[in-house]
Order: sequence, then C-alpha cells, then structure tokens
Amino acid sequence: MTTIHLSDGIIKDEILVVGLSHKKSKSSLTIESGDIALDTKKILATLADMGATGKADEVIKIPGTNTRLLIFTGLGEHKATFDDETLRRAAGAAARALAGNSSATFSLPAKKSTAVGAVAEGALMGAYVFNRFRVDSLSDRRPSLKSVTVHSSLAQDPKAKAAVKRAAIIGDYTAIVRDLINTPPSHLTPDSFCKTFTEIVKKAGGAAAGLKVSIMTDSQLKAKGYGGITAVGQGSANPQRLLQISYRPVKAKARKTYAYVGKGITFDTGGLALKPAAGMEAMKSDMSGAAAVCAATIAIALLKLPVAIDCYAPLAENMVSDNATRPSDIITMYGGKTIEVLNPDAEGRLVLGDALVKAQENKDLDGIVDVATLTGAQVVALGTRTSAIMTNNQEFSDHFFAITKEVGEAFWPMPLPVELRASLDSPVADMANIGERMGGMMVAGLFLKEFIAPELPWLHLDIAGPAYNEGDPYGYTPVGGTGVALRSLVALAESGAIS
Repeated sequence: MTTIHLSDGIIKDEILVVGLSHKKSKSSLTIESGDIALDTKKILATLADMGATGKADEVIKIPGTNTRLLIFTGLGEHKATFDDETLRRAAGAAARALAGNSSATFSLPAKKSTAVGAVAEGALMGAYVFNRFRVDSLSDRRPSLKSVTVHSSLAQDPKAKAAVKRAAIIGDYTAIVRDLINTPPSHLTPDSFCKTFTEIVKKAGGAAAGLKVSIMTDSQLKAKGYGGITAVGQGSANPQRLLQISYRPVKAKARKTYAYVGKGITFDTGGLALKPAAGMEAMKSDMSGAAAVCAATIAIALLKLPVAIDCYAPLAENMVSDNATRPSDIITMYGGKTIEVLNPDAEGRLVLGDALVKAQENKDLDGIVDVATLTGAQVVALGTRTSAIMTNNQEFSDHFFAITKEVGEAFWPMPLPVELRASLDSPVADMANIGERMGGMMVAGLFLKEFIAPELPWLHLDIAGPAYNEGDPYGYTPVGGTGVALRSLVALAESGAIS
C-alpha cells in the first residue's frame, strides 16, 4: 500500500504536484501551489500553449525546474479557499496519473489541518490499483505510486499530523474494501471472507485493540433459526456464514454504541430468478456493504475512538441448484417473522433482516445502520454516484447526511412512503419479500423497517450504484470497487465520540 508523509522541508521527490484553477470571468489560469513559491509567468504561458483549463480531473505534466516533473491537477473555478472534497479529488486524480512512479510531493492550497488530511486521503485513495490476478500481463500494468508526501506549513501542527495519520488508516481500509469487491467469487466465498477479516483483525491488534470476532456456520445458522441467511445460501456449494466483529474501547468508556450491518452476498446469480448474463459479472460486488462495515469497524478501533461498535456481515452465495429457494417458498426469519419468497433475487433484504434482528439483541444501541447494494431501483432513482439514505428517525438521518457532505461521499435522503407498505402484504405469510415495482428502492427499505424496533434510530443506506464503478475512473475513484460508505461510517463514530 502507498505510504504517506507530512513535511514542510526541502522537496526531495522528483515529482511535485500542485493545483491549477481557472477564473470564472476570464479564461486566465491560477497556479495553486500551497506554501511553495513557483515562477508562474513562464509556467502559465506553457500551460496556456498546452490548452490547460484547470477543470476537475484534468492532470497536466511538464518538465520541472527543481524537480523532474511538475504536475498540475485541476481544482475547477478559483476560490479563496477550496473545500476539502475538491482537494481530495484533485489529489486523487494526480495520484492516479502517477501510477508507475516511486514517490511524489503534493503541495495544494490546504489552509487547515482538515484540508491537509483531505489531500492525504485523496492521494492515497487515488493511488489504488488492483493487480492481484495479473501474471503475464503484470509487466504491462503500472504499479501504484509507492510514497506520497504532503507539503504544508502545518507539518508541525499536531492536528495536521493527526489528520494525516487518520488519512493513512482511511486509505488502507478503503483499499481493503476495494480489494474484496474486486476479488472474483472463485476466490471470495462466505467462508474465505470470514477468514480474511479474522486475519485483518489479528493484524490490527485483535483483543489488545478492543476487537473480537465470532463466526456462525451454516449448521449453527440453521439450528438457531436464521431462515433468511439459510434460504439465500442453501443453493450454493459454498455455505453461508454470519460474521460479527465487535469493538469496545480499551481504556475509555464508550460514549455511543452503534450496530453496523452490511449485506454480504459474495455472488448473486439471482437464484431461481436467474439474472441475465449481461452484467452478471458485476455481482461479485454484492458484498460491498459487508466489506465496508467490517473495514470501518477495524478503522474505528485503530483510531481508538470511545464508541462501541457491533458489526454484522450476513454472508451467502445466491446460486441455482436443486436445493435453491423456490418462488413461493415460505421461510421463517430470525425472530419468528414469516416471509413468502416471491422473488429469490430479492435476497439481500432476507439476509439483512436476520442480521438486523440479531444486532438488536444489544439493548444499549444508540443507532443502527445497514449498508447494502440492495436495489437496481436505487440506480434508476439516483444514478451511479449518489447513494440513498432511508430512515425511521429524521434527526439521525439529518446528522448522518451532514457527515456525508463533510467526508465527500454523495448520499441523498429518500422517503419511506407508508402507502407502499401494503404492497408487501402476503395472503399466506406475514410478509412477501417483494412489493410494488415502482418505487422499488423504497419498498425494499420498508421491508427492512419491519425488522427494526420503532424507537431505535435506524438508517438504511442503499449503495447499489456507487459501490462499483463500471465507467471511467475519476478523482480518487478507480474502476471497480469504490469503498463507498466506509468514510461516512467512520465519521459517524467520530461524531459519537464527541457528543
């Protein structure tokens, strides 16, 4: 993984990254080099000749004077102070363009410690590459940027140092989430997912860091009545699991207690409601929510936050076989609710329902959040870059929404219209697993709401589109797994630590 440093000294790297903005009223460009003075007159003339615009995602390389290369990364319209997300994306775009290089110094207009952290975060996330399965073609692929130095006059500021240290944790655990999402189902099963995170927890310090792992096997799940996870996974040769990672602060009292629940379908064929072949390969990403909540919990532990987290990842493969759940089957969920499975491809809500009930056995929760690549309707409603927030508690939702803006993850609040609930009624069971097609994202949210105690603040995050980028890379976002929701979950815990 890429390493990160903070410095206010002499630039030792061969590559210097600075910002470039444009003025709204004129076509003129402005070099935004932070605390480093550059001879801008000649450089601006060169940039103009090259057709530079300073727009977001633009990266221009020219020979340096004191460094081998001088890199300009677009910041968009010129501002007296650039927001953290603009800096994060600009740093990410530059880091992506510098794959194959050993090290680079980033000097962007970061005037506060949080902005310094944003530059570090963006550079680390932008440097990500996934080459695990390349052999013959590996030599044709450029490796990630090995080392990043953030240059700032705030280098000796304790808050800036802490921000960069935090960014290193966010970068490392975002990379873990992305790696898992990009891993094919031949190498990532419910069992190997559990083993992977067991090892990650061990490397993070295990019990000494306040972390504990427990795993329920398929036989245990069936014996204890986890009908949703069992029904989804029973058609697969790779048996289902329920992974729990708990964090308790070691030397402090927890100020808040949250439960994080993430959908963990390691591959989704649709079961006996088989998906079309076109696009099915992206269903290796259907465990994005589980990866995000597990990695976020470990990151929270490494940050030593005075909050308690119970994280649950219900894991299964939704496959076709003679043992697969059939349309019209009735299953009994954990907690006793019966569900008529009208569509085996609406499986995520079934595994989540079990885990949500399990999570609420802790009666001290201050809030519960589930994260899932749940519905294609989310993509129709909000596109591929904006995730949805649904809730039973407006105050909790507003608080979380404000957090997502701060960390730079795009979310948008969506309603849970009461009139759609009736479409989930079943003539033979407590509820059906699908309802009205129009508004399907909200219908899925209403299904999950049935498993939540009314008085417990709850958020449902549908990340179906943003979890997996099938388009071009942008900013710090690569092709493939994105790691969305991790930063917001960490920030929610941070807000709980000070409230």
